Amino acid sequence: MQIKAPRGTYDILPNDSAKWQYIEKIMKDTAEIYGYREIRTPIFEHTELFERSVGESTDIVTKEMYTFVDKARRSLTLRPEGTASCVRAFIEHGVYSGLMPVKWYYNGPMFRYDRPQTGRYRQFHQFGVEVFGSSSPYADAEVIMLLAEIMTRLKLTDYELHINSVGCSLCRNAYQQKLIDYITPLRAALCRDCQLRYSKNPLRVLDCKTKSCQEAIEGFPTIYDSLCAECREHYSAVRDVLEHSNVSYIHDDNLVRGLDYYTNTAFEVHLPGIGAQSAVGGGGRYSGLVAECGGPDIPGVGFALGMERLLLAVETLTDVDLNRFQSGVDVFIAVMDDKYEPQAVRILHQLRQADIKAEKDYVGRSARAQMKYADKLGARVVVLLGEEEVLKGFFTLRNMQNGEQVQVKSQDLVHNINRILLVD
Repeated sequence: MQIKAPRGTYDILPNDSAKWQYIEKIMKDTAEIYGYREIRTPIFEHTELFERSVGESTDIVTKEMYTFVDKARRSLTLRPEGTASCVRAFIEHGVYSGLMPVKWYYNGPMFRYDRPQTGRYRQFHQFGVEVFGSSSPYADAEVIMLLAEIMTRLKLTDYELHINSVGCSLCRNAYQQKLIDYITPLRAALCRDCQLRYSKNPLRVLDCKTKSCQEAIEGFPTIYDSLCAECREHYSAVRDVLEHSNVSYIHDDNLVRGLDYYTNTAFEVHLPGIGAQSAVGGGGRYSGLVAECGGPDIPGVGFALGMERLLLAVETLTDVDLNRFQSGVDVFIAVMDDKYEPQAVRILHQLRQADIKAEKDYVGRSARAQMKYADKLGARVVVLLGEEEVLKGFFTLRNMQNGEQVQVKSQDLVHNINRILLVD
């Protein structure tokens, strides 16, 4: 029986990998312009980290985590998101004792046991950023502006930026009770999940995508109206910076995000053109998360973008030719006789040392078949190696773009190849 990839996972083959590299490069380059440096964390962590950071009542912890017990009977979990791992690394290595703020970006696979559908997988990939050590609303604004700049550089200019404030622990606790009082008479109209969790975490009801729940709570009291003066001032400062920087946004009272660690600013970016699953990323401030995970009381803010959904969106653009990012071959060595194979290997090595992407045949194709193979590889130049070339000490170069052929001396091979590649 043929073994296939597990449900909810998939292979990224070389042609698609080139598209990923294009998107990743734009995101990494943009983050570095903003002063962020890369961090790489383990793919699995102690389960307690996610229970403490993400929140025990969230869908991620209660339903979606891939948790297992290792041979030492320790409970480990494949990371479902990236922020918790960054916080753990920030604490474990005492980074907080150094220069602040600390600005990191990360990129890699995450894991959630979810129902697979277009743009949503059980192994998925996220690019994210974190800023530790600043409680300033201007740090929130910078993070949002970085997100907007990435979308612009990917040419996804039709994005919608939704923002809200979820307040601090004080004003949010008071608001949650107000929301519970509003929802309790309506609980029979809620979906089963919301009926079970609304009394413990009523904000999850606002985030529920079930139509009946949204209809039932219509007219709910908004958290914005319950913000304390300090939280309202913080949110106002964020909005002012965005407006003065020409970053368009939508204030969204339903936006509370799906993780318990958020405080104050919360935001999401949507691409309506990719269908029902239009949210491609989001984030917010998490002022108490570092302390919750055992570190000092240091604030943080960040976001994560879903790579799969971003790729879906970029592939719909008519002015971005992703095929041009394929890693093709610059030069192909066509050997006219098997006895010249050793010379061909030496030439191949010479070209590669000169940073020229070069290839040759390894399965015994005829001279004619080698030319067809070179064309399929996208080679721009073919070096013909036969008896005349070997005896007289020159090479025949064929320009595959226009069919022209020239003979060059052995010592001038690299120079002439580069000249043709540069012109083309």
